[in-house]
Amino acid sequence: MKGLLFSILAGVFLALQSVVNSRVGQDIGTWKAVMINQLGGFILAGLILVCMRGGNWRGFREVKPLYLLGGAFAAIIVFSNITAIHLVGATLTVSAVLISQLCLTFAIDSRGWFDTVRKSMHLPQFIGIGIMIAGVIILRLS
Repeated sequence: MKGLLFSILAGVFLALQSVVNSRVGQDIGTWKAVMINQLGGFILAGLILVCMRGGNWRGFREVKPLYLLGGAFAAIIVFSNITAIHLVGATLTVSAVLISQLCLTFAIDSRGWFDTVRKSMHLPQFIGIGIMIAGVIILRLS
């Protein structure tokens, strides 16, 4: 239940973040909006970390260097979201983002990439993704 709650919270804030960043990008430029977004996230994460007094800082040595680049992906994510919202609108952007996430995570889970546990995928999962893609096509036609 807790995982579902955090997933819903992430979805809500992703939608809010996308629209707000798009608006900021219109006023000051996309890369400046990305920078403000990243700085705000860095500050908030730092404050939460300090307040929670935690973390195993020595654990950084155990993390594969490739995985430390994950945070840098956020700049591309925010830039792409801002640009897409300007071009196709918030609803279509968020829908396409969700489907692309599902497709890639589907491949990651089914192949066990990035040291994840392999999960078998069956016809219902393929049908679900197909229905979502059809939904985006319908949104695009509207």
